[in-house]
Amino acid sequence: MCHYLPWGDGVFEVKATAGDTHLGGEDFTNRMVDFCVQEFKRKHNLDMSKNCRFLRTLRNACEKPKRRLSFTSATDIEMDCVDQSNDLYLTITRAKFESLNMDPTMDLFNKCIELMDKCLKDAEIDISSVHDVVLVGCSSRIPKVQQPLQNFFRRKELCKGINPDEAVAYGAAVQAAALSGNRNGNGKLQDLVLYDVTPLSLGISNGKEGSMGVFIPRNLRIPITVNRISTTTCDNQCSGRVAIYEGESATAADNYFLGELILDDFPPCPQGVPAINICFDIDDNGILSVSAEENSTHQRKRIRINGDRRANCQGIEKVM
Repeated sequence: MCHYLPWGDGVFEVKATAGDTHLGGEDFTNRMVDFCVQEFKRKHNLDMSKNCRFLRTLRNACEKPKRRLSFTSATDIEMDCVDQSNDLYLTITRAKFESLNMDPTMDLFNKCIELMDKCLKDAEIDISSVHDVVLVGCSSRIPKVQQPLQNFFRRKELCKGINPDEAVAYGAAVQAAALSGNRNGNGKLQDLVLYDVTPLSLGISNGKEGSMGVFIPRNLRIPITVNRISTTTCDNQCSGRVAIYEGESATAADNYFLGELILDDFPPCPQGVPAINICFDIDDNGILSVSAEENSTHQRKRIRINGDRRANCQGIEKVM
């Protein structure tokens, strides 16, 4: 989620952003899949939890029933010839769906509220100062998502008039037009300015202890450039690894690994002597570039990570 602050005259500033890349519609689907596997095992004494083909087909079969439960109290899940002799057919109610996602170990609905509270605290905004709550994304149609959200905002009416399937695509198109300079085509974008922020902290792994050394904290306005000097952690070290992470954990390994730079063949020295200049740069498009240069040899390497591909580390370009 994001909290926007309109300045007027077409200027918008993102004050804070918060979210969980492991929380979304797929999580709700997975809870339905697990329920169906258990029910099939109970009825037919067959455990299909290790059958990847069955699970993939079942996940697709659960998608439409999950969406139907947003506007009906019960629906059916059907799969023919699951094991060449038994079919899967069961009815799931909205109440059952909600109970599946309120597991004590991970209450998906309350998790949404925790993220909302975190975002407002980061933005230093009181709930009473929020004028509108706009819902986007298919899961925002789920009544059990809307109910605690409305309670959190003190019974404020939620804005449901925006098509959640089109909102993100429309916003991306507007942002792309603004960044490309195409502002005068129809006059609508001529005075639009959007100040965005970093969604998650960015940094490197700090030596042997593996802690997260933050270069760019979350919710800083972009574009932004940060330079820092690093050094070696062992005597006679002839190479260095700059491992780049994104996340909020104090331990680097618990965050998202984005990529790495390897500097080698610099003169062996006592630990702490070599000076390695590390630069984190995020441009207007949200693309992260990280460079590292060893001062004595001037060896320099750079890596560029596309903002929309950080989670799986694709789209990486290394410059020697």
